[in-house]
Amino acid sequence: MSAIRQMLKPVQLQLILTIAEQGQLLQAAEVLGMTQPAASRMLAEIERQLGAALFQRQPRGMIPTEIGKMVLARAAVILRELQGLGQHLRNVLEGLGGTVRVGAVTGPAVGIMVSAVRDLKRIAPEAEITVEVLPSRDLLTQLVAGEMDFVLARNLPEFDGSEFIVHPMADEKVSILARADHPLADAPLVTLPMLQDHEWVAQQRGTPIREAVLSAFSSQGLAEPRNVINSPSSLLALAYLAQSFAVAPVSSEVAEILIRPPVAARLVALPLAVEIVVAPYYLLHMRRRALSALALRLRDRVLEGQKTAR
Repeated sequence: MSAIRQMLKPVQLQLILTIAEQGQLLQAAEVLGMTQPAASRMLAEIERQLGAALFQRQPRGMIPTEIGKMVLARAAVILRELQGLGQHLRNVLEGLGGTVRVGAVTGPAVGIMVSAVRDLKRIAPEAEITVEVLPSRDLLTQLVAGEMDFVLARNLPEFDGSEFIVHPMADEKVSILARADHPLADAPLVTLPMLQDHEWVAQQRGTPIREAVLSAFSSQGLAEPRNVINSPSSLLALAYLAQSFAVAPVSSEVAEILIRPPVAARLVALPLAVEIVVAPYYLLHMRRRALSALALRLRDRVLEGQKTAR
């Protein structure tokens, strides 16, 4: 029984399965491209290793014994697992399988990452792809810790930029969302003084979009809006807009998704008289860690998507 612990070779498993399918040793040998004597010797060796006959030799063909039926059932499972493992390994090596975990700030997450993931999924449906949408500091922390393959984020001064391979991407533009029936929705142009006294729902101070808005007001010598609800939640901001005449600063990519079909929410991006731009973001991955084939495929699609978007 030591042979059972050592396991039979795949070619031996394939032989006994083919004998069961064909019912004749000669036909099984032909299917497998073997001579009958070689197939006969291999079957005899298998039965010797297992210490039991697997087939009854009868005039009408070879019929599995009770032990043969048990071995055949396990052999089929083992071969399927081996074939599945082989395919899985090929997929991983070719970048069509495996896992990849990436992250992005909101704008490029919805503007670039979604399209890149959908494009990759068309050719790698079984690949396990995780996308986190987080602030740059959280993204870079997880990237350095090895918890992400690459990120779309801003390179912050508290991180050592020499550790990263950096691909320039783009600026992130800000839109001001409001309800479609907002008093300013039909204005040909909306200036910052016109927005100053309105109610706002925005991310906390220190976040890139909030700071870009405050910088825009400051650059025109204006006091910042004072009637502000602070929340990092996009869903809360949307719910608040739906029930009030508040305004909310969001990335232009998010605004496009919400305003245009198929979502087509009853929201508008107010026509601003001044462009509000957030500091540029980059695609970053660790210099000391090579990307997997799957991560490389996704990275290349993100970079290509950025070129198309320009």
